[in-house]
Amino acid sequence: MNLYDFYTGNSFDAYDFFGAHKEGEHIVFRTYAPNAKAVNIIGSFNGWNEEPMYHEGNDQVFVYRNGNAKFGDMYKYVIYSQNGERREHCDPYSFGMELRPNFSSYIVDLSAHKFSDEKWMKTRSKNYNEPMNIYELHLGSWKNNPENENGWFSYSEIADELIKYVKDNGYTHIEFMPLSEHPADCSWGYQNTGFFSPTSRYGTASELQELIDKCHKAGIGAIIDFVPVHFAVDGYALAKYDGTDLYEYPSSDVGTSEWGSYNFIHSRGEVCSFLQSAANYWLKEFHFDGIRMDAISRAIYWQGEPTRGENGNTVNFIKTMNAGLHRLHSTAILIAEDSTSYPKITAPVEYDGLGFDYKWDLGWMNDTLNYFKTPPAERPYHYHKLTFSMAYFYNELYILPLSHDENVHGKATIIQKMWGDYDVKFPQCRAMYMYMYTHPGKKLNFMGNEIAQFREWDETKEQDWSLIKYPLHDSFRNYMKQLNKIYLKHASLFDGDYNSVSFKWHVVDACEQSCYVYERSNILESIICAFNFSDKEQTVSFKPEEKLCLTEILNSDWNEFGGNTEKKKSSKTFSKEVKITLQPFSGRIFKKTVK
Repeated sequence: MNLYDFYTGNSFDAYDFFGAHKEGEHIVFRTYAPNAKAVNIIGSFNGWNEEPMYHEGNDQVFVYRNGNAKFGDMYKYVIYSQNGERREHCDPYSFGMELRPNFSSYIVDLSAHKFSDEKWMKTRSKNYNEPMNIYELHLGSWKNNPENENGWFSYSEIADELIKYVKDNGYTHIEFMPLSEHPADCSWGYQNTGFFSPTSRYGTASELQELIDKCHKAGIGAIIDFVPVHFAVDGYALAKYDGTDLYEYPSSDVGTSEWGSYNFIHSRGEVCSFLQSAANYWLKEFHFDGIRMDAISRAIYWQGEPTRGENGNTVNFIKTMNAGLHRLHSTAILIAEDSTSYPKITAPVEYDGLGFDYKWDLGWMNDTLNYFKTPPAERPYHYHKLTFSMAYFYNELYILPLSHDENVHGKATIIQKMWGDYDVKFPQCRAMYMYMYTHPGKKLNFMGNEIAQFREWDETKEQDWSLIKYPLHDSFRNYMKQLNKIYLKHASLFDGDYNSVSFKWHVVDACEQSCYVYERSNILESIICAFNFSDKEQTVSFKPEEKLCLTEILNSDWNEFGGNTEKKKSSKTFSKEVKITLQPFSGRIFKKTVK
């Protein structure tokens, strides 16, 4: 690591220098504590007796060498502030930590696991013109382990079952909610204490590397959530690390986030180097295929509020980080969770963009879910909630997310959000998902949505897998599986996603009917998608430009999915007028052939 780059916010490999590393016959420990009066180290290799760390060519970096320390040993730094206050800290750059509430760091050998995914790493892409169907999950509550007191499976134990499930159900990527160490289970990993430490809840760094390796062998990509804006307030971690506000703002007005965590001060080069080195670490050392960055609106604007103005230092940090990550990992995917209308989120940094590859379309998500909460009699007045997304869609490269945020905190799960009683929710949800999977943009669905789970997500409980014993839930699961596979099979649903010529409205003003028809196309094929979101049978029509034949591919109202329509092969030719009959709360997908 170049120390000048570290201080100026241009380092991406600070973790190779700081932390605990084997150098020759010694383990060498380094920590950055520029304002500390003294730093000592305690560990299992010295009987937990304080030994002084010293300066080695830099009076801001403390160093310690030990010939008895070995991989697997634990340690802490004891930092004395200028006023003499003593506090024990975990290592900010450690590659492993004890399970909460303990916080010792581990000496970890990152080279212990030997990856065998060379073919995947050489051929992976950003999936711009390929399908991307992301299964978002919280690893600790996807399934529970009855033999673990906390209910957790290890990374290794869950790997085979999870990968098979994801593959069988037609997903291309897994997005893991944060796996970096965090003290509170209820924070889901979004308030970190160990930015370089895979959480010990599920095992070791080697076991996580094994999980990602297995994903790649099965043809599944892996994305990790990363939090570059704020961190946990726990005193043993980054908070007042050297006795001063080293990583955080000194002012509480901008120093504390809405979640009660501390905001990173991105005007400090050392903080920027810390964070972008962490992002690089997950991509390089664990072979993650992408990073989804949390709460980017809070990076763009002070406290996430446009009225408070743009935070220029943080915006510059995001640009520098993304440009560097693209340079180091040209095929890795960078995703922004951003709820603002800030321009050019997904434009390259060299064209004055923020440099993300994709952005969550939270506007689409809110409009869609609000529409389906609306009683059918009122939907004609809200008709254009479902057309508005295409008015701005080509401004950015969007992912359509139905994420964990929409399944907690009293918001109700996706199926529960649908208007009406239990039986009526299912056909609407099937039609809504068909609309989502045929709409331009990549897809993200949170675990449990695919089985129509009514109970809100709880990080302490596994998903309600027993629901599939009930016909409507089992049929819904089968429907989602078929819908996913149709999305993967038909290139017109993903190739040219971000090219406006690939999408065409045919029926976009049938307000009273609550019906919509559009076409998705690429050089190989065209698909016609028709929807009726009213509670009455409707027939929609439009004039074709040429004589065509429509062959039905999927109907959300087929009996096998819990609907009322018998499945049968259906092809029909139209010349002057295309007429499509739609059952209440249903959607149909047709392959178009020009005669």
